[in-house]
Amino acid sequence: MSDPTRRTLSRALACAVDAAQAAGRLMRDNARAPKRIHAATQHDIKLELDVRCQQRIERILRRTFPGVPVLGEEGVTGDLEGPWRWVVDPIDGTVNFTYGIPHACVSIALQARGSDLPVRGSKFKVQGSRGSPSKALAAEDYHSVVGVVYDPFCDELWTAVRGQTARLNGRVVRVSERRKLDEAIISIGFSKERVTLEQMLPTFNALVHRVRKIRIMGAAALALTYVASGRMDAYLEHGLSLWDIAAGGLIVECAGGEFFRVPIEGVYNYRIIASNGRLRKALARVS
Repeated sequence: MSDPTRRTLSRALACAVDAAQAAGRLMRDNARAPKRIHAATQHDIKLELDVRCQQRIERILRRTFPGVPVLGEEGVTGDLEGPWRWVVDPIDGTVNFTYGIPHACVSIALQARGSDLPVRGSKFKVQGSRGSPSKALAAEDYHSVVGVVYDPFCDELWTAVRGQTARLNGRVVRVSERRKLDEAIISIGFSKERVTLEQMLPTFNALVHRVRKIRIMGAAALALTYVASGRMDAYLEHGLSLWDIAAGGLIVECAGGEFFRVPIEGVYNYRIIASNGRLRKALARVS
């Protein structure tokens, strides 16, 4: 994949959409089936279906872009220090999905490394976080240039290409116009580690009496797309992984919002604040 043109990104977007919808069909087909759990902790679950969904995604991505590596929640294929990489979360919201709650999605992003990017106009970028196994990788900037998030239960498909508008099922979406915290709906998450839970509890306590409503829905990529669509005004969480945010963060920015993120301890881990941009100062005071 060497031709950094809009045509290339258009092909990448179509490929990512095909892969996300294919994995989404697998999720729908197994929504009521017994779930085979690979691993479980107090606050997280890994399913056999996570692996199957990522394998299906990888097969489709490789057909069109055979040389591009994949960094996924369920494993890595290829050389991640190359100029391009796919970043994949095959099932975001696995605990919801396991318990029969129809709020989960597929997230796929294409990222480019370096400053010679194919399309100007978006500020979204992520870096390898502290603790990355590769110092060379950690030193490089990777920018999301294509983002796809698919909710198979609502049949909602969010798409974004760097420098263009964000879309939901083909329709342009924008972040909300709300400027007052007491009118805002804020989504937060508590991740899965004890330290991240302890980080977010003070934020929850600071916000709960100051906003219209807090929502804790359990799928980071969907929380980001809900901010992009104006359904929610902001989303805050400590302890998210790169595959949770690579596609949704780009979609937020292409919808006119802001996506603030800071690497934290661990491999590809981040603290994030996504918002409509109008609540920046108010959120900064409480997060």
